[in-house]
Amino acid sequence: MTRTVARVIVDALSELGVRQVFGVVGDALNPLTDALRTTDGVEWVGCRHEEAAAFAASAQSQLSGTLGVCMGTVGPGSVHLLNGLYDAAKSHAPVLAIAGQVPLGELGSDYFQEVDNDALFSDVAVFRATVTSPDQLPQLLELAVRNAFGRKGVAVLTVPGDLGDRELATDRPARFSLNPPVTRPEESAVREAAELLDRAERVTLLVGRGARHAREDVLALADRLAAPMVLTLKAKEGFEGDANPFQVGQTGLIGNPAAASALEAADTLLLLGTDFPYRDWYPEGKTVVQVDTEATHIGRRVPVEAGLVGDTGATVRDLLHHLAAPAAGTDGARDRSHLEKARKRFEEWRTGQARLADPSHDKGLLGRLRSTFDNRSDDIRPEALAAVVDRLAADDAVFTSDTGMATVWLSRFVEMRGERRLIGSYNLGSMANAMPQALGAQCLDRERQVVAFCGDGGLSMLLGDLMTLKTHRLPVKLVVFDNRRLGMVKLEQEQAGLPEFGTVLDNPDFAAVAEAMGIPGIRVTEPAELEKAVRRAFDTPGPVLLDVLTNPDEVAVPAKPTVEQGWGFAVAKVKEIVRSHGDDGPA
Repeated sequence: MTRTVARVIVDALSELGVRQVFGVVGDALNPLTDALRTTDGVEWVGCRHEEAAAFAASAQSQLSGTLGVCMGTVGPGSVHLLNGLYDAAKSHAPVLAIAGQVPLGELGSDYFQEVDNDALFSDVAVFRATVTSPDQLPQLLELAVRNAFGRKGVAVLTVPGDLGDRELATDRPARFSLNPPVTRPEESAVREAAELLDRAERVTLLVGRGARHAREDVLALADRLAAPMVLTLKAKEGFEGDANPFQVGQTGLIGNPAAASALEAADTLLLLGTDFPYRDWYPEGKTVVQVDTEATHIGRRVPVEAGLVGDTGATVRDLLHHLAAPAAGTDGARDRSHLEKARKRFEEWRTGQARLADPSHDKGLLGRLRSTFDNRSDDIRPEALAAVVDRLAADDAVFTSDTGMATVWLSRFVEMRGERRLIGSYNLGSMANAMPQALGAQCLDRERQVVAFCGDGGLSMLLGDLMTLKTHRLPVKLVVFDNRRLGMVKLEQEQAGLPEFGTVLDNPDFAAVAEAMGIPGIRVTEPAELEKAVRRAFDTPGPVLLDVLTNPDEVAVPAKPTVEQGWGFAVAKVKEIVRSHGDDGPA
């Protein structure tokens, strides 16, 4: 029996191991959603907004390494997918988006809701095509999926409303060849890089997500080079914890002084699997060796003396083979003072951060002095909230975080130890990603703990999809950093010497909103209540929203604060104080 276009697509998704498809039903998608309804093992997850559906699909792809799938119907439904798909594209996540379209005969007639999908998705997709005949399947679907995997991005397949239920003239099973190649650089290039590293006195590693699969090889190289290891945010997963005696945390605005110092003190930097984009945080005048699978990434952020294009694991093993052997009669050990100094400074920083995260900190002398400046209302410190969540969460929890201050507190106080996973909009930098990404993560495994670090601004932007968690009984724990602000924007304004403007949020009681939606809500207003409330949230079955009123004036000091930032912040605070004394006009 010949199959329909919709049946061919859904059968192929099932064979690819897709277990959920996220979207909003409607018109052109009806044949596809009906095929999903009658297919065992593939679940339709109806969302309240297509953007949430795309974020959920992106999260699943990043966590599982398989294909994430979302759907949006004609016109606005497809347009709504865009932001989540941009997140997938920037995260190099294989995602297939099925977009609805007007009937084939109406294409180009400015029909109701008609949008040119091939133009709409031209920037975000590595592959896009519109099905104009049933006989283009399954080949067109095979091309879409192969491009999504092979080019690590988004593929969009548009299906007109009158094609989904049409039968193929000639049917055959879809065939996919998805084995990724393992590439390695030329031996001469590896030898040149090894010679540079052999001559170096102080090497520091900057390690990114692309090195996570090669953890043991990277640790062996760090030991061989006696090199401290600075991590990007996405390398927290896999390289943090006591089992890594080389890591010194992160650099950049969310980083720490030990990591910044480790980069500055080195004479040679070795970049492994990272395209860390913030040029201001690369020290000048260093010898740089870079390893990346993408040739276009070599030297894109900082000039390099040796660029190695290849798989990080294979390349690191080649480097270890080509590094000079220890001299006879010696233990082969390099001078480890650079590593030891960086690690000592990192541990001192962590000790200081732990003091700040103690809920009783503000009761001490130094805490009381600090509070008179930045926490006169005695709100809960966001550091304390993040630290309690870190301590009580499972060692295999999946964390998601909204862009902004929620990510700052997670990066500094949540350790990706054990089998923990981490997802966020860390390349696109979108708001409102944490909750829908947690939705996708929880669908993968309903027994695994999933914790979303939500900003109040991000949560309220896609608030409707709390109902998706409730409807599908997804036990996500939503931790809301409720500082009544767009906190990162507030900080940016103040560092530039501007008083905060437009950042204040007139929030509801989010716990009460959750209760109205049928989700248990817990509101925390006192530091002494914090640990008990987090325990209760984690112990409560099903989804829970923990609304914690945190200090809106908390300052996240960058790893290398500048005089200009400090002066700008002081000026901004003076302007804010003047305004708070009765001047409602512009400062």
